[in-house]
Amino acid sequence: MKDYLADLVRSAISIWQARNLVREYLQARILEVLQREGAMLALAFHGGTALRFLYRIPRYSEDLDFAWERKEAPYDLRGYLQAVRRMLEAEGYDITLRVNDRKVVHSAFVRFRGLLHELRLSPYPDEVLAVKVEVDTRPPAGAGLEVTFVRRHVTLRLQHHDKASLLAGKLHAILQRPYLKGRDVYDLLWFLSDPTWPPPNLTMLNNALRQTGWRGPTVTWANWREVVWQRLAALPWDRVIEDARPFLEREADVALLTRENVTRVLRADG
Repeated sequence: MKDYLADLVRSAISIWQARNLVREYLQARILEVLQREGAMLALAFHGGTALRFLYRIPRYSEDLDFAWERKEAPYDLRGYLQAVRRMLEAEGYDITLRVNDRKVVHSAFVRFRGLLHELRLSPYPDEVLAVKVEVDTRPPAGAGLEVTFVRRHVTLRLQHHDKASLLAGKLHAILQRPYLKGRDVYDLLWFLSDPTWPPPNLTMLNNALRQTGWRGPTVTWANWREVVWQRLAALPWDRVIEDARPFLEREADVALLTRENVTRVLRADG
């Protein structure tokens, strides 16, 4: 499997793209183990990497985000990660794990030491490439769930939030993240530029907002676009671009990520 990864790197047009492809391949392998270990019975995939794997959003993503939606199914993050470690160490990867499961959101880093140097993507022999895994063990109620088969480096059967709930999750991030990411703004533009994408799951969104201490109005069909626009209107747009640029698959998409374009899709009739 490392030969496959080396071929991916050789196919890349830049070191930047090669690093993103390496991370994405490792994300796929981690998902493969989670699936094999039964994690996808309990967990629902969501967030930016879910958009990438399920719907081919043209931007790369760093984290694997899950919600523990089916409490009747067993869940064991440490056990899953040990299985990841065993499989990938058997293939010659140097892996360390860092896990914090003492909070509501369990987080872990799967760290690959020396891989970038081995692939000639770093001059530093000990540089670490990490994939972050997060599991919300108390997700907001109301998410819709689906199961989809995808083939991205490996074949995966993924339980995930449905389209309306994925959009709701992104709106929650935009409204409540302390430091808004340009990637969130790009994702919003991508969502709203597709006229077939369903409107947000407002039940889930309002439940999520209440969980995180939202002090604004209840979000409704009549006001959700205005509420989001108010959050974005005063953003320093140079920072939006700076954050999003390294993750965009197509450099030309930077030109689309303007305040005017985002305002236009938000002000469009829903």
